[in-house]
Amino acid sequence: MKIYLDCYPCFLKQALRAARLSRVDETQQNSILQQTLSLLQNIPSGATPPEIFYQIQHIVYQAADIPDPYLKLKELSTQQALALYPKLKALVRQSEDPLALAIRISIAGNIIDFGMSDQIADLWETVERVLQQPYAIDDTMALFSQLKNADHVLYLADNAGETVFDRILIEELAVPVVYAVKGSPVLNDAILHDALTAGLNRCSSLIDNGAQALGTIIGLSSEAFREEFKHAPVIIAKGQANYETLSDARSNIFYLLQVKCPVIGLDLDVPQGSIVVRQSMSKTLVQSGTNN
Repeated sequence: MKIYLDCYPCFLKQALRAARLSRVDETQQNSILQQTLSLLQNIPSGATPPEIFYQIQHIVYQAADIPDPYLKLKELSTQQALALYPKLKALVRQSEDPLALAIRISIAGNIIDFGMSDQIADLWETVERVLQQPYAIDDTMALFSQLKNADHVLYLADNAGETVFDRILIEELAVPVVYAVKGSPVLNDAILHDALTAGLNRCSSLIDNGAQALGTIIGLSSEAFREEFKHAPVIIAKGQANYETLSDARSNIFYLLQVKCPVIGLDLDVPQGSIVVRQSMSKTLVQSGTNN
């Protein structure tokens, strides 16, 4: 996904939030913002928003001594999500279509996003909303079709805490799953420790992508991850950043997300607040997806 003008103030806001969470003083915060402003004046053509935030993050990390500024927030969000796990499992067991319901539950978990807000949303309230909300883009039938012929799924994780909601979906899939997290801490994105805490090792094979960047930036990823990505028959990509970095990728990728950012809503041509299951293909396919 390209960078829109509305991305620029968001970059500055995220830089300041990360700086404050890293506990640097005001002089260092000012320096981080000045360096970010300089970076924003020279954005290369074709860059995606996560690629720019990757550079901003390194500006912040060079000024701070805290390797994972979002650690406590990640732990809290995972604990809150795990507290809901029995209730979510009960919903799936009682459903006439457990897999379809589990997809919605996974999308509900995408509300946990400290790139967009400093607060953890009411998780159960979000689940209730997403279970009733019509899809703005609904390519679930295409996903079901591809799953029938797949020998495994590569599942690209997004945020800590959201991992628990992903577990609900993975436990309903009939094929083995490789669950890919980030290689090092970035915002509140999940790393191996977060996936283990959420119990993903009980239902999937865990790998990391070798990168310390939002979304999935193939050029920054490890060779092992690139090989897995290349050969995966079906890829489920969670969250906005995976959409931003992979939106023009091949057609076996399915994006599951809530549209929390107006720019992403503009790119997808859906209202902010929408829920989406979108196959990565041409705009023609997106427009032909059923809205129900």
